[in-house]
Amino acid sequence: MIKKSSIHSRANPRKVNPAWFTGKVSMTDISASIKPKGHNIYHVRFENGARTKIHSHNGDQILYVTSGMGSLETFSKNGGSQERFAIKKKQKIPLSAGDIVFIPRGMLHTHGSISKRQIFSHIAFNILAAREYKTTWYESDFKKNVLNPIK
Repeated sequence: MIKKSSIHSRANPRKVNPAWFTGKVSMTDISASIKPKGHNIYHVRFENGARTKIHSHNGDQILYVTSGMGSLETFSKNGGSQERFAIKKKQKIPLSAGDIVFIPRGMLHTHGSISKRQIFSHIAFNILAAREYKTTWYESDFKKNVLNPIK
C-alpha cells in the first residue's frame, strides 16, 4: 500500500527534549504517517541559530536539507572515559537547501542553523540498527571537551 505524508504537515509533532538542542527546535515525525520499515524519518526545524548538542547514533543517518543555511560538524574522541572525554573538531561542512549528507553510525557530530535570522531545516533519515535506533547526547563546550552524557 502506498502511503503519503508532507514535511509541511504538523499532524505528527514529535516531542523535542530541549536538553538535546542549543535553542528552539521543532520536529515532525514523518514515520508516524507512512510507517516505513527499517528507518525513522523526521522533518527538523532549527530557529535563530539553534543546533543539536554533540551526539552519535548506533545506526547510520542521512540528512536532506530542505531550507536555510546550516552546518554539520564532526568530532573525534581523545582519551578520557565513556562519560567525559576530550574532543577535536574534524570537519565543518556548510549545508544549504538541496544538500544531502551521510553520517556513519558512531560518528560524534552536531548540526543546525548558522543564521539567527533564518530557519534551517532538514529531513533526517535514521537507519535502524538492530532492533532500536539509539542516539547518545552529550553536554559539551563544542571546542575541546565532552562533559556528560545527557540522560
